[in-house]
Amino acid sequence: MAAGEDTSHILSGLTDQLPDRDPEETAEWVESLDALIREQGTERAQYIMRSLLQRAGAQSVGVPMVTTTDYVNTIPVDQEAPFPGNEEYERRYRAYMRWNAAVMVHRAQRPEIGVGGHISTYAGAATLYEVGFNHFFRGKDAPGGGDQVFFQGHASPGMYARAFMEGRLTEEDLDGFRQEKSRQGHALSSYPHPRLMPDFWEFPTVSMGIGPMNAIYQAQSNRYLHNRGLKDTSDQQVWAFLGDGEMDEPESRGLLQLAANENLDNLNFVINCNLQRLDGPVRGNGKIMQELEAFFRGAGWNVIKVVWGREWDDLLTQDTNGSLVKIMNETPDGDYQTYKAESGGFVREHFFGKDPATKDMVADLTDDQIWNLKRGGHDYRKVYAAYKAATEFKGKPTVILAKTVKGYGLGPHFEGRNATHQMKKLTLDDLKKFRDHLRIPVTDEQLEQDTYRPPYYHPGTDAPEIKYMMERRAALGGSVPERRSKHAEIVLPEAKTYEVAKRGSGKQQAATTMAFVRLLKDLMRDKNFGKHIAPIIPDEARTFGMDAFFPTAKIYNPKGQNYLSVDRDLVLAYKESPAGQLIHPGINEAGAVAAFTAAGTAYATHGVPLIPVYVFYSMFGFQRTGDAFWAAADQMTRGFIIGATAGRTTLTGEGLQHADGHSPLLASTNPAVVTYDPAYGYEMGHIIRDGLERMYGPDSDDRNLMYYLTVYNEPIVQPAEPAELDVEGVIKGIYLLAPAKIDGPRTQILASGVSVPWAIEAQRILAEDWSVSADVWSVTSWNELRRDGLAAEEEAFLNPEQPARVPFVTQQLEGATGPVVAVSDYMKAVPDQIRQFVPNEYATLGADGFGFSDTRAAARRFFKNDTHSIVVRALEMLARRGEVDAGAPVKAIEKYKLLNVNAGTTGNTGGEA
Repeated sequence: MAAGEDTSHILSGLTDQLPDRDPEETAEWVESLDALIREQGTERAQYIMRSLLQRAGAQSVGVPMVTTTDYVNTIPVDQEAPFPGNEEYERRYRAYMRWNAAVMVHRAQRPEIGVGGHISTYAGAATLYEVGFNHFFRGKDAPGGGDQVFFQGHASPGMYARAFMEGRLTEEDLDGFRQEKSRQGHALSSYPHPRLMPDFWEFPTVSMGIGPMNAIYQAQSNRYLHNRGLKDTSDQQVWAFLGDGEMDEPESRGLLQLAANENLDNLNFVINCNLQRLDGPVRGNGKIMQELEAFFRGAGWNVIKVVWGREWDDLLTQDTNGSLVKIMNETPDGDYQTYKAESGGFVREHFFGKDPATKDMVADLTDDQIWNLKRGGHDYRKVYAAYKAATEFKGKPTVILAKTVKGYGLGPHFEGRNATHQMKKLTLDDLKKFRDHLRIPVTDEQLEQDTYRPPYYHPGTDAPEIKYMMERRAALGGSVPERRSKHAEIVLPEAKTYEVAKRGSGKQQAATTMAFVRLLKDLMRDKNFGKHIAPIIPDEARTFGMDAFFPTAKIYNPKGQNYLSVDRDLVLAYKESPAGQLIHPGINEAGAVAAFTAAGTAYATHGVPLIPVYVFYSMFGFQRTGDAFWAAADQMTRGFIIGATAGRTTLTGEGLQHADGHSPLLASTNPAVVTYDPAYGYEMGHIIRDGLERMYGPDSDDRNLMYYLTVYNEPIVQPAEPAELDVEGVIKGIYLLAPAKIDGPRTQILASGVSVPWAIEAQRILAEDWSVSADVWSVTSWNELRRDGLAAEEEAFLNPEQPARVPFVTQQLEGATGPVVAVSDYMKAVPDQIRQFVPNEYATLGADGFGFSDTRAAARRFFKNDTHSIVVRALEMLARRGEVDAGAPVKAIEKYKLLNVNAGTTGNTGGEA
C-alpha cells in the first residue's frame, strides 16, 4: 500500500506490493533468521540484518526505508534491563498517589468551589512518572546537576500528590488546588506555572506544543553552556512528557530536526499514547503510535515503543505463525479504545476471536485474566527498560512511545471513555471501586460521610514504603520538580561600555538598528560581562548588520564548521564553532523564542545567568510567537527582545506581511514585557542599562522581565546625548526633547521611534510657515506610560482617603499648554493608550490598516502620519480654538499637497529593505 492508503499507518510496506515467486526459499531464509535469534539473540540478529540492508543498498537492491515496525515492544524480552527497585513498595505508594491526585481534583469540584481539574491523565500516566521519579529523574543536588523535566500539564495533580507523600505539601495545600488567591499561602496552580509557584515548577507546559519545543531547545541550551565552558552539563538529561494528541500541534513536531541534527542524546521524549485527545480518539481509524514512530524515525530520532505489558510475553512467544501480531497490527486505535471500555469477554470475542489460532491461545485464560493483559505504559518493568535504554543511547535523541489507558483504574465510567478528559468528580460507587482497585485503607463509612470530601491517604513517614521512596529521592539528588532562583554573581557592564551609544554618529547616518548593534558589540566585549550575552538571530543577521559578529563571536554549532566556506576570504565570513556565542536557529522564529526562553532562564535552571538578546523582524515577533512569549513570561525569562525593521512605513519595499504597525499593542498584553520605542542610540543605552539593572542589579524589586525594543532600518544622523538629558523621563517613557524656539500659539508634539525626526521637522515648519510654537517630546514608551497611569488610577480607587498620585506622563506635561498631536509609525491605538492621562486636547496620527510596498515618503503621506500631516493636524486644533486663522488648515493641505501621495517628502531611502 502506498502512503495515504487505508493501511499505510499499520505496516511498513516491505512485502505488501511484491509477489513471492518462491515461497519455499522464503521460508528457508525466515527459518535461518529465527535460528539466529534463537541461538545468538536479537542483538546479533539486528547486526546481521543491518549488514544485509547495507549490502543490498550497495548492490542497488531497492529496499524501502522501514519507517514502522510491528505493533510490539521495541526492546525484546531478552534485552530488557532487569528492574532494580522494590516492586511491592513502589506499587503501594504509586496507588496512594493515584488516589490522592484523584481525590484532590474531586474535592476541588465540590459545589461551593467548582474549580475543576483533570483526573484521567495522571491516572493513566502514573507508572510513566513513577519509574522516572524512583530511578531516573535527578534532583538539583545530584553530583552532575539535576535533570530538567517537562511534565505534561494535565497531569499536575500527580506531581502534587507525590509532593504530599514526600512531605513537601500538606492536606491544606492540596485543598488549595486552583484557588490561588482565595487560599493564598496554601494554593496550588492548575498546571505547571513557575510564575505562580516559583519554588516548585520549572517549566510551563500546558499550552500544547510549547513544551516539546522548549524541551528541545533546553537540551540544546545545556550543550551550549557546556561547549562555551560556562557549566559542565554533560551528565544532565532533559525529559519531556507529552500527550499523543498534543503531537498534532505544529510546534510539537516542527523542530524535531534540530534535536537530531545536533545529536542531542541528552533529550528524551516520553509520549503517553492513551490513544485519546480531549474529545475522542487521536486516530480512530489509524494507529497514532505507528504514525509517530515513522515521523520520529524519519526525523532522525531513536524510537522505543512500549506497547504491551509482561502478561503478553508468553502469548507473543506462542505466536509462531504471526497471527497475533497480525491482529495487533491491523486493529485500529478506535477499537483498542473500545476494548478498554468493555470487558475481558468482549476482548476475547472481538480481538482474539478474529483468528482461530489466537482464540485458542487464550482458551485457558479467564475473562479476568484477559482483562488484566496490561498495556506497556502500565508495566514498570517495561517502562524501566525503555528509560534505561534511552538514557544509555548515544548519538540521537530518544522518543519513548508508551501505550496506556486514559483514566486507568478509575473504573468503567472513566477508563477509555471519550469524555474522560472533562470528567472531574467521582460518584460514591466510583470512589469505592477505585479504592478497592488501589487497595487504599479507607472505609465505606469514611467515603459515605461526605462524598465531596473523601479523605486523602498517607501511611505516615515511618511506613517502610515511604522510607524507601525518600531514600530513592535522596539517592537521586532531592525532590523533583524544584526551581531554584539563586545563581552565580554577574558583574554588570561599566558605565564606559555605554559610551558608544552616547556619542551619536557624528556626520554619518545610522539607523537605530545599527546603533543598537554597535552597543551590543561593546557589551559583548566587556571582559566580565560579555560572556553572559547569548545573541539569538533567525536567518536575518546580515539584514540587521550583525554579520560583523560572525568572525569574532562565531555561530554556535556543536559540530563546528566541517566545510570550506564560500565566503572564507571575506572579512565578515560565516564562521561556525562549538564554542560559538551566536545562536542562529535559521528561518525559525518559534525555535528562536524557545532558545530565548532556555537562555533567559539559565539563571534558575543552571544557576548560570545568560542574557539572551533575540533580534528579529518585528512583524514576526509577538504576532507569530505570542503564545511562546507568554510561556517565557510564565517561566520568568529575563532578556532583551529586539524588534528590528520596525514600523509600518519604514520597511518600504517588503509590503503587507512584513510591515509592523501593531507589535507594541501585542506586547502590551504580556505583563512581563517592558516595551520601548526609542528614537536615538543614547536612549537605547539608558534603556538597556536600566533593563540589566532591573534583571540582575542589587536593588531590583521585579527581576523577571523581558525588555522589548523596536528599532528601525532608516538611517538618520544619531545625535549625541544632550548634556542635561532627563534620564528618568527616558526610562519612564517621556521627556522633553526639543522645546519650542519661538513664541506663538502653543502645541505639543509627542512622537516615538522613527517619527521623532518628523516631529522635529514639523516643529520647524510650524514655526517658519505658521508662527506656531511647538514643543517636541520623545515618547520612549507609550506602553509604560499607560501602565503607570493605570496603576495610579488603581491606587486612587483603593485609597480614596489619600491624595491621588499623578501619573508620570501627566506630571511631565504639566504646564505644557496647547493641543497635543501624538504620532508614531504604528496604528493610532498605540499613542492612544495614554489619551486619558493627558488633560490637553489630544489627537493621534498613525498607520492604520494593512501595510504595502512603496517608498517611505509615499507610505507616510498615504497614512497621514508624516511631517506635513503633523503640521496640518496641529493647525486644525489651533484653528478650532481660534488661535490661528480659521482658513489655515485648508491652506496647509493645499500648500503641502496633503492628498497627493506623490508629494510626500518625509524620510529617506537609505537602509536595507
